[in-house]
Amino acid sequence: MSEKKATVAIVYHSGYGHTKKMATAVAEGVDSVENAKSILMDVTEAQSKWGELEIVDAIIFGAPTYMGSLSAPFKAFMDATSPAVFAKNFAWKDKLAAGFTNSASRAGDKFNSLIQLVAFSAQHGMHWISLGLPPANNSTKGSEEDLNRTGHWLGAASQSNADQGPDLAPPFADLKTGSHLGARVANTTLQFKYGK
Repeated sequence: MSEKKATVAIVYHSGYGHTKKMATAVAEGVDSVENAKSILMDVTEAQSKWGELEIVDAIIFGAPTYMGSLSAPFKAFMDATSPAVFAKNFAWKDKLAAGFTNSASRAGDKFNSLIQLVAFSAQHGMHWISLGLPPANNSTKGSEEDLNRTGHWLGAASQSNADQGPDLAPPFADLKTGSHLGARVANTTLQFKYGK
């Protein structure tokens, strides 16, 4: 019997390097799961690798939140998929999907970006996987070191100070939250594909 494997693509855009750092953490989470493999690609690369995206088991989408919305390059990637949707060529149908975003502000309207990713995935007939963590750092017992310190449910949401480069931000807790999301998607993909 062949070995059970799951392949998860992480498709992202990063304007200043912070979201790329988060994407790398998500990929590390995927790769931490036995029999799971990540494929990391930015949106420019992804648009020349449609065939590769058609054969993966899951796709995790990531983009920075600018002005309360997904970044323009990521939106261009989304728009480039519309001919397939309207031709009813659902190449991603029944694949698993998840997402992450980053902004300079703690809130930064990141929820709006995650909602956009959920809707985009639904348009392709995909199944969305949530973060699966309770909100943290919301009591006197919490700290900035908690996973999901920004308190998002739909996906991983990191915060990077505007005056810090990707060498310093996002903080370790947010990167670990991204890694958690990657591992959750990998484990769910194996379960979805092969059962328990």
